[in-house]
Amino acid sequence: MATCPQGHASGADDYCDVCGTQLAPASPPRSEPAPQSAPASCPVCRTPRAGHFCEVCGHDYTGTGAPAPIPAHVTGVRWEAVAAADRAYYEKVIAEGGPDAGSVAFPPYCPQRSFALSGEQVRIGRRSRARNLAPEIDLTGPPEDPGVSHLHAVLLAQPDGSWLLVDPGSSNGTQLNGRPLTVNVPVRVGAGDRIHVGAWTVITLREGAP
Repeated sequence: MATCPQGHASGADDYCDVCGTQLAPASPPRSEPAPQSAPASCPVCRTPRAGHFCEVCGHDYTGTGAPAPIPAHVTGVRWEAVAAADRAYYEKVIAEGGPDAGSVAFPPYCPQRSFALSGEQVRIGRRSRARNLAPEIDLTGPPEDPGVSHLHAVLLAQPDGSWLLVDPGSSNGTQLNGRPLTVNVPVRVGAGDRIHVGAWTVITLREGAP
């Protein structure tokens, strides 16, 4: 039985059957908002997920391997990576007691090798049949730099035509313009940047007309 604001007991629920005062409707129960789960992050660069592709490095969350959409104007620029031997870097590695420093020799002859950058990602490393790995920038040689991992670093194409560089966890690390990279933290690279991997390998990025 309802009670009106005047204190009368009423058998009706809408108006008091004693004084006619309108009765206030019962308040609906309040529902607690559902807890929100933390947004997933990109396994490569740790950026919070927003859509099917990472906005920073272009990682495909669906696992289908489909490339992130890249505007058509990007194809108007031709990027290339030129690999060579860097004696100054080699001597620095040896002086710092780098990996297997005592057994690594600087190659007496190492011609420059040019690799065109195209596609969603360009892997840097050494070919491995056991792992079914054939990196786009294949530093297998000869001569072969033993300090280069099979999957040493990756260049990731961006929608604006630029590139990011990430070290997924190489054995001996990657340097960009003399500074070591943090594992799985992408950094932007551009024309003229120098990427050092292994004991003596330098990769210089170049940009030009197609």
